[in-house]
Amino acid sequence: RVKMSDEDILVCAVKFGDNFCLYFEGLECDAFSKEKTLQRFLRNVNSQLLVVRPDLNVAAFEDVTDQEMRSGNGMHFNIHYYKTTTPSAGMPVAFSVQIADKSYYMCGEKECGKMIVRFREGEVPKEIPDTSNAIFFKKTFTSCSSRAFKFEHSLERGMFLAFEEEGSLRKLILKKLSREDEVDETMKI
Repeated sequence: RVKMSDEDILVCAVKFGDNFCLYFEGLECDAFSKEKTLQRFLRNVNSQLLVVRPDLNVAAFEDVTDQEMRSGNGMHFNIHYYKTTTPSAGMPVAFSVQIADKSYYMCGEKECGKMIVRFREGEVPKEIPDTSNAIFFKKTFTSCSSRAFKFEHSLERGMFLAFEEEGSLRKLILKKLSREDEVDETMKI
């Protein structure tokens, strides 16, 4: 950075190559690289835990007993934090969960014109070159709830993880926020 009057101006190092092409040094390309992983339970506003059941192709918030919680099968989420060159969108994260001897990662996919949450068998990548349907941007739910978050899908801006009542289930979905300043309790995780 160079200070000229009251304005900061970003200056990049450059060099000429053998073919007289101009090269910029020290610039990073847009990419995500895994920084750290934390293991957590994901709870909704009703203190229910998110449980993944890939055999039924469903993820839902459920009341869980202490014994079920200790087993953690389908409930202990790995939250993979990524470094990014564009931090303004929020902290990029991906979710995975271990069920029996298999690992599943969460992604948002378009099906029949509607965005849905899916759990795919496999590991989240260490490096994501550009974009991924497995990346969500972690944002503070509200300025006064520092321990609650909402997660915006990286490819479908304005779509957040939420829950929706479906019969007796509180199913995990992707839901469109109608206004940026709207507070929707179904998105509070």
